[in-house]
Amino acid sequence: MKVLQTPTFSKAVKKLHANQKKDLDAAVRAIIADPDLGEAKVGDLAGVLVQKFKMVKQPMLLAYSFEARVITLTLLALGPHENFYRDLKRL
Repeated sequence: MKVLQTPTFSKAVKKLHANQKKDLDAAVRAIIADPDLGEAKVGDLAGVLVQKFKMVKQPMLLAYSFEARVITLTLLALGPHENFYRDLKRL
């Protein structure tokens, strides 16, 4: 499976500490194992799935899209719930 990152996602990852990256890596591995794990969004965010997980005891959201034909997972955004969907719509 090919895993791609958007610039927004990579900027968020650069700001993380090592222990936070371990939790993020575990969440990404779970998504790779089962791409339908996240909640599918509708409306403006159609085609986007969002996975909720804990990063050092703080709830976080990870937005991604999956194309089965090309077998590509694109990591779109990462952040806490506050303003997450508003910022995601701007992508």
